[in-house]
Amino acid sequence: MTGTDKFRKDIRAIIEAGRKLAYAAVGQTTVTTYWQIGCRIVEEEQDGRERAKYGSKLLKSLSSELTREYGSGFSKRNLEYARKVYLAFPDFQIVQTRLRNLTWSHLCIIASVPHSDAREWYLKEASEQMWSVRTLDRNVSTQYYGRRMASMREGLSLPEPQKVKDDPLAYIKNPVVAEFLGFRKDTKFDETQLEEALISNLQQFIMELGRGFAFVDRQKHIYAGGDDYYIDLVFYNINLHCYVLFDLKTHKLSHQDVGQMDMYVRMYDELVKGETDSPTIGILLCSDTNEDVARYSILHDSDQLFAAKYMTYMPTQEELRREIEQQKEFYRLQNEK
Repeated sequence: MTGTDKFRKDIRAIIEAGRKLAYAAVGQTTVTTYWQIGCRIVEEEQDGRERAKYGSKLLKSLSSELTREYGSGFSKRNLEYARKVYLAFPDFQIVQTRLRNLTWSHLCIIASVPHSDAREWYLKEASEQMWSVRTLDRNVSTQYYGRRMASMREGLSLPEPQKVKDDPLAYIKNPVVAEFLGFRKDTKFDETQLEEALISNLQQFIMELGRGFAFVDRQKHIYAGGDDYYIDLVFYNINLHCYVLFDLKTHKLSHQDVGQMDMYVRMYDELVKGETDSPTIGILLCSDTNEDVARYSILHDSDQLFAAKYMTYMPTQEELRREIEQQKEFYRLQNEK
């Protein structure tokens, strides 16, 4: 690269950096402006008037005036979002601490979440993990937070903060919603097709699995006792400091599946795991779980074996709620003493 080329490259880098700062500043200003508008709207609504009727007329007339003067950014819909975001986050300091990686669209999505603890969690995660608007919308619509909380062991006293990451159930979601695979609810497919679809959509699959997962290998070959074995998918979780093996099943969980995964985990611990790695975890990803297997197989009370149900379509909220409750019971049976 000549001196002139480097000079031009440096100038472009300066311009690009400046544009990014400008976009970020505009985004933060937009959030601040709309939040303040929402605050003022709520104050006006609560000023001794009949809230519902007055509020609707107020926003309609206000929108008309602001649109004529300032443009389309102040439609009735946007003013309703401003009001909604303010009610969701009345303490603006909480929002300000997360503004760096978030836009107004992020906040509008989070404001639709009904519970305050979930809203604050989404706000924190979306900012720290730099989720796109599309990623955030998908995580909210599939109740990522609710399923993550449901995967925790019930009745277990809260561990010390530094030990939270040592609980695998905090990182294993059940059910796994994989509508991005392109399979309809009634689509027939075999385990090879399922594996290929997951690999083709690897980034979204990792996002669905949760935090800290990194892809390692597919059809991992292990030679032991004169025989060849192949593990469908291998990941490493940097939070748990361990390998995570996935065995894909297109049928309901069986005790034979559990026995096979137990063997894979033992072999991986002996032949692959390093001295600084935590014990390997095995996850059976199947079309449905089985409470009898959870109660009576070696899956019961195991710290290294787990099973999760996958769904290849986007369920309704009621279907998802029902699945979450069923899988919570499955985990309870697996881990009860």
